[in-house]
Amino acid sequence: MKKKPRAKIRDFFLSFGKAQVSAFLGGLFDFGVYTFGIQILNITPYLSNIMSGSLGAVLNFTINRYWTFDKTDAPISQQLAKFVVVVIGSIFLKSTGIFFLVDHLSANAYYSKIIVEILVSLGFNFLMQKYWVFNK
Repeated sequence: MKKKPRAKIRDFFLSFGKAQVSAFLGGLFDFGVYTFGIQILNITPYLSNIMSGSLGAVLNFTINRYWTFDKTDAPISQQLAKFVVVVIGSIFLKSTGIFFLVDHLSANAYYSKIIVEILVSLGFNFLMQKYWVFNK
């Protein structure tokens, strides 16, 4: 049975809202690890982003599989393989953006992280996870 257009719109915005909660929680964790990497470990902002993005991805996958998209009927190995591809793409986009803003435009590393996170999360991560990784 096909869903009515109104139900599709409602479902889209419900999953979008849940994805933003998941992204926010993952983002808090990510930003904490990012800050730790720069201030305590003294590593560059873009390398710290690779570390924080990788760890944040574990939290994000778990929340999205079991709550945001509630897609536990598909094999976890399939979802995880697709998710890893998305995470690699996301980390690449974010690290490139941070590198460009910090090293070429002399922007603040923390503001750069926030700006790039928002752009990549909304424009890449959500769409790839909804329509490819956790496709309903």
